[in-house]
Amino acid sequence: MKPLIHVVFILTFLLSLFLGGCAVNPVTGKKELALFQVSTEEEIAIGQKSYPQVIQQMKGEYPDPALGRYVQEVGAKLGRYSERPELPYQFKVVNDSSPNAFALPGGYIAISRGLLVELENEAQLAAVLGHEIGHVTARHSVSGMQRGALLGVGMAVLSGVTGQSAYGPAAQQAGQIAAQLLDSSYSREQERESDRLGIDYMVRAGYNPLGSVQLQEFFYRQIEGSAEPMWLSGLFRTHPFSKERMLANQDYVRSQYAFTLQASDFSFQEDPFLKATAGIRAKKKAYELYDAAQQLEAQNNMTAAIETYLQALDAAPGEALIYTGLGLASLRLGDLAPARRYLQEAIRLDGNYYESRMGLGYVYLQRNENQAAVAELEKAMELMPGLQGAYLLAEAYEKTGQTTKALELYQAVAKADPQGKLGQAAAGRIQALGGRQ
Repeated sequence: MKPLIHVVFILTFLLSLFLGGCAVNPVTGKKELALFQVSTEEEIAIGQKSYPQVIQQMKGEYPDPALGRYVQEVGAKLGRYSERPELPYQFKVVNDSSPNAFALPGGYIAISRGLLVELENEAQLAAVLGHEIGHVTARHSVSGMQRGALLGVGMAVLSGVTGQSAYGPAAQQAGQIAAQLLDSSYSREQERESDRLGIDYMVRAGYNPLGSVQLQEFFYRQIEGSAEPMWLSGLFRTHPFSKERMLANQDYVRSQYAFTLQASDFSFQEDPFLKATAGIRAKKKAYELYDAAQQLEAQNNMTAAIETYLQALDAAPGEALIYTGLGLASLRLGDLAPARRYLQEAIRLDGNYYESRMGLGYVYLQRNENQAAVAELEKAMELMPGLQGAYLLAEAYEKTGQTTKALELYQAVAKADPQGKLGQAAAGRIQALGGRQ
């Protein structure tokens, strides 16, 4: 062995021993290599801090409280039958058209509107949520951190990113951590393990495990039919799927739970599911139009995009996200009056999505309604800290004479983005205000 390689090997080995050594999988009891240890309390803290950020990155929580309660009840029931029933499980529906579901450390789980609307019964929903619970109970995300795949994420959280700073670098880093957790993919073996665990939880909770088989067959049809881009960029990107995985799940159900397949005690619960999801299914066409408008906007065909947003509103007049899309598209065209009207209506319907707040704050800045801009941009930054929001809020503070607050935010932006346009613009404002970078 060459001397340099030998030294690196020894240092890596000693570092692994010093920082952690091995972690125990709570489900299998097996020891796994870990560069550092993550306690249950730290695991929960990571998920708790990242969850709101991830929700915002997926277009916010779908504003239907009854549907949210229903999904929470189904998920919580499954969690009670898992190997880690003590975790503070939370389940939300996110307002994203991309079919997806995700689990953060500590039991923070979500399913997208785009996936939920494709399901047919509660057993299929339980299969999705049970699978995500399996990722949590087996600590798959934490395992990625411990092995080094997400080392920067884990170390950042555990070294203080969970602090209370609302607008500083810590808050910006929290958003980056959320994005990394959301973007991380699972191995095929982790997916198979979560499939088996989810089926176990379903059966313990009284669901027919054929719901999982139905779900896998539906996924396979998407693959066979050359899945649409939303499937490829959503569920199948972070949750790799294959025919072999589907067949393995079918074999697992037949070999382990054959006694449940014809038993009346193990149900699909179709009627409660259809009742709970009636509203979201009735708006499926409207959101197809919304998605088409988003694509047109990405192609810079703004006139057609706005016409399509308006068609979507005709199909579902009370959907805040569609008003947000229409308002932001109007803003891109420089039409401040309709942008203001649409974004105000979006916030009236649902004030918990950061893009609506930030868009309206920008409109107020352009119209010199600066106090109103501060209020909207502060709320946007509470929902989702970010460079653009921080710069706009700094500008609003400057225009309202709050120079100290403005400098603090300009400095944070300049530090976080020294080579970027926002960072350079912030540096210019710091100099103009006589501050130090």
